[in-house]
Amino acid sequence: MPYLIDGHNLIPKIPGLSLEMADDEMQLVQMLQEFCRRQRKQVEVYFDNAPPGQPRARVFGSVRAFFARAGQSADQLIAARLKRLGREARNWSVVSSDHYVQDLAHAARAQALTSEAFAAVLRQALQGAQAAPETRAETPLSPQEVEEWLKLFGGEEEGEQ
Repeated sequence: MPYLIDGHNLIPKIPGLSLEMADDEMQLVQMLQEFCRRQRKQVEVYFDNAPPGQPRARVFGSVRAFFARAGQSADQLIAARLKRLGREARNWSVVSSDHYVQDLAHAARAQALTSEAFAAVLRQALQGAQAAPETRAETPLSPQEVEEWLKLFGGEEEGEQ
């Protein structure tokens, strides 16, 4: 099930991220990219206050980021997206702890998920990503295995120096 995410509502719920950070949106997008890669999901994330001179929409792999222009809000963009989805909205999950956005999701028959709940899902998926390299650590070869490889690939054999 793909996600529509109220980005600035989610950021404060993620340890290590803050709305005061200069690159908070991009850090969230990077986390969502890894989440999408690992979980094979699609995400649309909506932010308030588009940076001047930046495109309103940007694609980062399976993550599409939308930035509301002055006079608009991310909530309004999410509402418009749900309306465009029509009956397909029921196949989407909307992530926000904002009651207005949750009401929009329910009205569109989409699943509503709080930012806190999604942050826990995201954290679990990313912890799996961080643990993966440790599980792939190489185990040292036994002396017998080293001998076997040396014989196979023409290394020095026993007795030769």
